[in-house]
Amino acid sequence: MDTDLLKTFLEVQRTRHFGKAAENLYLTQSAVSFRIRQLEQQLGVNLFIRHRNNIQLTAAGERLLPHAQTMLAALQKARQDVANSVNEPCYFQLGVAPLFVNSLLAAPLRALQQRLPELNLRIDLLSREHLSQQLLSQQLDLALLTEPAKTDELYAVAQGQVTLLAVCQGSAVVDELAYCHLDWGNHPGHPSANRTTLRTNSCELALDAVLHQAVYSYLPAPLLQPYLSSKQLQPMPQLPCLVLPYYLVCHRERREDNLIKQISQQLLTLGAE
Repeated sequence: MDTDLLKTFLEVQRTRHFGKAAENLYLTQSAVSFRIRQLEQQLGVNLFIRHRNNIQLTAAGERLLPHAQTMLAALQKARQDVANSVNEPCYFQLGVAPLFVNSLLAAPLRALQQRLPELNLRIDLLSREHLSQQLLSQQLDLALLTEPAKTDELYAVAQGQVTLLAVCQGSAVVDELAYCHLDWGNHPGHPSANRTTLRTNSCELALDAVLHQAVYSYLPAPLLQPYLSSKQLQPMPQLPCLVLPYYLVCHRERREDNLIKQISQQLLTLGAE
């Protein structure tokens, strides 16, 4: 049986709402409904009584609930047992939001690999939605996100913060420039710009736009240091600095994992200026 169907069943049961379950699982509501229909068709029973704003388990759904929980717990235990084999290399998959690439991650990762030379590390650069989906399916061990998890299945710890500076070329003022919108999540600090010419989740694309076009953008301070020092870019004093929190997120069942704790501790240096 597809474990994604069981996870979706458990989330709908927990939230009692298809829309909220979809939001927490980073799926569309139609995808959640389709998964539930698939599961019901496989089992040959209805699992939910669907009344508007009052979704309840049927008797069959109540009977499935403990089995679904047991099956997913058993799968997680099997994964941990296999991962803990003394004869296997130490594999670890870290997912990262695009905001944290290059100069923000380079130093912490070098230190991490020096401290844990036996670690076979894979880093995937993914959108917030894909990071959360892969954490839920346990394809990722740990992820670095700019927002806390929306579901109880994931465990998030506020790990630190990154300063974002508004920068442009020369001494231009805000009204003379278009805005390059770097997507760092649902943070209240996004300016209400009249002219937004580029939206991206890539620091590199946003930086290139500021260097070569008449635009301004908020970018991570550690990434900007060489450009500010060389006067290629200037801070915009009329705009406030923004402080962006970041979170390390793992599956709740992995929160006491020693390797996750070690790597989380090493990533405390992220964003240090």
